[in-house]
Amino acid sequence: MSRFHLSTLTAGFVTVLVGFTSSAVIVFQAAQALGAGPAEIASWMWALGLAMGLTCIGLSLRYKVPVVTAWSTPGAAMLVTSVAGVSMPEAIGAFFVSATLIALAGFSGWFERAMVKVPIALAAAMLAGVLLRFGMGAFSAMHAQLAMVGAMFATYLILRRALPRYAIVGVLAVGCAIAGVQGQLHLGDVHFELAKPVFTMPTFSWHAIVGVALPLFIVTMASQNIPGVAVLRASGYQPPISPIIGWTGIAALILAPFGAFAANLAAITAAICMGPEAHEDANKRYLAAVAAGVFYLLVGLFGATVGALFAAFPKELVLAVAGLALINTIGNGLLAAVRDDTQREPALITFLVTASGVTLFGIGAAFWGLVAGVIAMLVLNHRKG
Repeated sequence: MSRFHLSTLTAGFVTVLVGFTSSAVIVFQAAQALGAGPAEIASWMWALGLAMGLTCIGLSLRYKVPVVTAWSTPGAAMLVTSVAGVSMPEAIGAFFVSATLIALAGFSGWFERAMVKVPIALAAAMLAGVLLRFGMGAFSAMHAQLAMVGAMFATYLILRRALPRYAIVGVLAVGCAIAGVQGQLHLGDVHFELAKPVFTMPTFSWHAIVGVALPLFIVTMASQNIPGVAVLRASGYQPPISPIIGWTGIAALILAPFGAFAANLAAITAAICMGPEAHEDANKRYLAAVAAGVFYLLVGLFGATVGALFAAFPKELVLAVAGLALINTIGNGLLAAVRDDTQREPALITFLVTASGVTLFGIGAAFWGLVAGVIAMLVLNHRKG
């Protein structure tokens, strides 16, 4: 444990904080759309926390790179609007099918072979586009909480100059202190209670497979795993992608009866564990992902209780910590995107489409940014040839 620096633990905590507070409400809505009550929702959080925790810890230790996994936020959003007429057992069956397809796409090598053909400039541009709104969110939060976010930004600048490794540690501490003084840390309603997994026997129906499983698989691969790989590569890590994707599918497959609708590579939260703020040594940043895995296990064990704890943090504090933690990663992504003159314009198109947040056919902007960049590269390179 001596290898874990305070900055490493903080990066892991912020990763979970951002991931949970930014999208947990969508997961709650997805479960409720299927008729889940408080016990089932707590079970979903238990299963998802276990899937993310075990894959973060296991894969990061296995490959010595920061592998951060997450639930599929676009997948959860899709479930909210697409499960009308689908029962909970049918949805669980659809989760089984989707997880099986993800595991097959991973272990077969199909997904990695497709990703090898993605130019690094486009992958870096897509990463920067995905992260841009979080960087901007750190400063737009000043509109509602000028004193708190302004103090956090000042702390960031001072510590980046004096103690760069602990900049985000200081930012989080200052934000919590000010929020506490202002009475915005609502810890009184937090009560510790272990989650109890609720098993649902899956049933399989064609309308659930076509209407839920296949869209969930496509959305998860296109909107989550592609930018997740982009984050790893843009940060200089080259782990074997096939088994990593495959094991996320296996984790979701095993825990699907308890509510794990999807597990996949993280993108936005993963970047927090891959910058110098997590550890000055790039070869030891995987420990931040291991720490994130431990925190995700705690999220799962305490289910809805941890939800109340994370909800106790002001939204502006979360936005500021996330945005400031990602500044260097955004900059590195933009640098890699525009370094090559022949790929600069397609990379900028990728960046702009991704940053626009456009969603078409239920698939998010990260995928469409990549598609636009590839088309632009083919057209412009052909013209120049």
